[in-house]
Amino acid sequence: MWIVKLGGSLCADPVLVEWLDLLAQLGGGRVTVVCGGGSFADEVRRVQAHWQFNDLAAHNMALLAMAQVAYQLHALNPTLRLTTSKTDIRRVLQKGQPALWQPFELQRDQPDAQTNWEVTSDSIALDLARRLNAERLVIVKSCAIDPQQTLPQLCEAGVVDRRFGALSEHAPFPIEFLHKTELERMRALLLGDVRQLG
Repeated sequence: MWIVKLGGSLCADPVLVEWLDLLAQLGGGRVTVVCGGGSFADEVRRVQAHWQFNDLAAHNMALLAMAQVAYQLHALNPTLRLTTSKTDIRRVLQKGQPALWQPFELQRDQPDAQTNWEVTSDSIALDLARRLNAERLVIVKSCAIDPQQTLPQLCEAGVVDRRFGALSEHAPFPIEFLHKTELERMRALLLGDVRQLG
């Protein structure tokens, strides 16, 4: 089972539809899509900066932002089946369908190590991949990704959040970073076409 994280910045990009089509066509039974919060999460940041409320509230609001984007993606491609838990994800995948996760289960009543802006949807996707014993994590970004950069350098450059590096240590699965234009590379990964991956 694979986790594919689509960055929130893709939400207003025409290429989003192509990504959803690809994952719907080739991801049945093995792909779970995790989406960023996009402009909804940006609004949470703006409102928190204005009102200066705590990170616990912002965390829960940001998770709802991710859930709203999931509703958007499902509306654009209903083949992706909405899920809200590990059990739900496994049920959908066992039916041979691709899953689309809404992280309601991560909402908190009390603050913990995850309830701050150092943990974004990238680390949330990584955590889900660990909890589901995933075979691979693919993170799709709109920003430029230097293939020569190490993971710590990507964290330092802000490509992924600060916690991602530590959380990814000794991950028992490969982690791939793809630019939004690399649809054919994603296709090759899903098809196991090693000739196109060199």
